[in-house]
Amino acid sequence: MLYVIFGLLTTFVNIGVFYFLRYLVKWNENISNLIAIITSIVVAYITNKNYVFHSKANSTKEKMKEFLKFITGRILTMLLEFLGGLLLFETDISEIASKIFLTAIVIILNYFMSKFFAFSNGKK
Repeated sequence: MLYVIFGLLTTFVNIGVFYFLRYLVKWNENISNLIAIITSIVVAYITNKNYVFHSKANSTKEKMKEFLKFITGRILTMLLEFLGGLLLFETDISEIASKIFLTAIVIILNYFMSKFFAFSNGKK
């Protein structure tokens, strides 16, 4: 349940930053999208580590390994989301609808990567 709550928070950050940069600041849609994705990844790491998966990493080495695994998973979904934006932003589908669709796919993929890869604590 906490993943859903913090996932929604991260989604609002992602879409909110995109909306702010794209429509209020009038930046390019792809630059706005990239900054929104990076911002939401930082929020997701902090909330997932501390509140959702309750990281048990203690040593600096364990924390760094966990962070790198988290970032690796997020880079993969960031690329998916960014490339999806490059494609969908060129269609007749609205930019915001495209962004929401891509974000929903990314949320699902990120949950599984976080649970079974980044914050698995070595459990099988």
